Amino acid sequence: MTIAQALLPEFDQEMTATRKLLERVPGDRFDWSPHEKSMTLGRLASHLAELPMWTAVTLEQDEFDMNPPEGEQQWESPQPASVREILELFDRNAAEAREKIASAGDATFFAHWSLKSGGETLFAMPKMGVIRNFVLNHGIHHRGQLSVYLRLLDVPVPQTYGPTADEPDF
Repeated sequence: MTIAQALLPEFDQEMTATRKLLERVPGDRFDWSPHEKSMTLGRLASHLAELPMWTAVTLEQDEFDMNPPEGEQQWESPQPASVREILELFDRNAAEAREKIASAGDATFFAHWSLKSGGETLFAMPKMGVIRNFVLNHGIHHRGQLSVYLRLLDVPVPQTYGPTADEPDF
C-alpha cells in the first residue's frame, strides 16, 4: 500500500465532515463572532474552505513564503461573500487536494517542505507531516471552533465522528 492509498480514506472522511459543517453556516451572520478576539463566522468558514488548498502547494513546492522579501505579491486569503462561494471554494480545493494526494509517490511525501514569512522559516517538516498537521489537523481544529459557533447561534450541529445533541442517531 502506498502512502497516498493509506491517507486518502482519512482525507475523504475529514473533507466530508468539514463540508457538512460549512453547509450549516448561516449566510446572514458572517460578521458575527463569539468574542472580540475571535475570527468572524465568515472568516472562519472561509479559512476552513481554504485549508485543503495547502495540499497542492505542499506537494508541488518545497517551500512557500507568505511574505516574500523580494517584494513579490504576498499571500492573501480568499474572501468568499456567501455560503455558496465558500462551498464552491471548498469543493475546488478539496477535489484538487485529493487529486494531488492520489498522484503523489511515496518519495514526495518524505521530501521536506518549509513555510516561511519574509524569508524566515516558520516551520519545516516532511510533506506528509505538513498534510497531516497543517491541512488535516488544522482543519479539525477550526472545524471544532465552527461547531461551537454554530451551537452558540442555535444552528443544529451535524455529526462528524459520532452523534451530536442535534443528530443523536448514528
